[in-house]
Amino acid sequence: MSYSIRKDVLNIEKYVAGKPISEVKRELGLDEVIKLASNENPLGCSPKAKEVIMNMINDSALYPDSSSYELKRAIAKKLNVSPEQIFCGAGSDSLIKVLCNTLLESGDETIMGQVTFPRYETSTKLMGAKAIKIPMKNNALDLEAMVDAITDKTKIIWFCNPNNPTGNIFKKADFDKILNKIPDSVIIVMDEAYVEYVVDPDFPDSLELLKNHPNMIILRTFSKAYGLASLRCGYGVASEDLVQYVNRVINPFDVNLFAQNAAVVAIEDDEFLKKVYDTNNVEKEFLYSEFKNLGLEYIETNTNFIMVNLNRDDKPIFDALLKKGIIIRPGFLLDMPQWLRISIGTREQNEKFVKALKEIL
Repeated sequence: MSYSIRKDVLNIEKYVAGKPISEVKRELGLDEVIKLASNENPLGCSPKAKEVIMNMINDSALYPDSSSYELKRAIAKKLNVSPEQIFCGAGSDSLIKVLCNTLLESGDETIMGQVTFPRYETSTKLMGAKAIKIPMKNNALDLEAMVDAITDKTKIIWFCNPNNPTGNIFKKADFDKILNKIPDSVIIVMDEAYVEYVVDPDFPDSLELLKNHPNMIILRTFSKAYGLASLRCGYGVASEDLVQYVNRVINPFDVNLFAQNAAVVAIEDDEFLKKVYDTNNVEKEFLYSEFKNLGLEYIETNTNFIMVNLNRDDKPIFDALLKKGIIIRPGFLLDMPQWLRISIGTREQNEKFVKALKEIL
């Protein structure tokens, strides 16, 4: 070939997303498929957000507000921060790439857990920087080991809390022990994509910590609890100084017109969010009970998914579930072989998954 590809691109793997329902139906000739693979909200999104989307269909030809003015103000009001502390993009995974584009140069390093959201590693490598992966401790992030790995080359340390894919959290007391050991020159990224599902009262208050740590960035999303995954809308909270640089890198129309307006309404619909939270907790307990009955180890979760240990090769189980029309996330793709990650669905979906799993096992 006459063209060349940048070596940093050659050194990264393509992200393997959960199979879409349409693909499984097409490949296996199935009429009914349940997807419990991508941690989508089984209740959908706020009815008020749906109404906004439908009413805006005639505006499809218009560009969105490049500044996301109304969205930033809605987020700022909800979180009690300044709008100038908010930046928005096409999902928090897109913003991870933006942060790496903004902060990293060739030869830099970022630190993350061995088993965590893979986009940290990919986006780091894309900039010619090195991803330092720290082994897990009891299937959780080893905070002390992560901080001990900081060198003069470290530019970012990634704390996924709750952690994806394990679903567990680190608590305020444990985080307080290591926070002040992180140099001001290192950017602390608190990835809180699942924060709306957290039940543990000892979860760190990152917004409060941000007041005294201007090197901290908090990432959140409308894709999970708010049920707007298809619209691609995420946001970050940081110091005004950091935000001004991040906004130079984000594409001007990253957050589309439908996403901006739907998210404004969604973030204000506390009634729907409470329904999502309550339903998730009930169905989580149902799956815990079923896994116990099957004698399967699982990791207690503060998210809308659960990691369960099969104690055997997970790929044949994944394939067998697929043939029964159940899409889950296999552990071999998550650096956790023998485990499955199960998105928490509705009772009907969860019962069908459990029935299929029992038949296979």
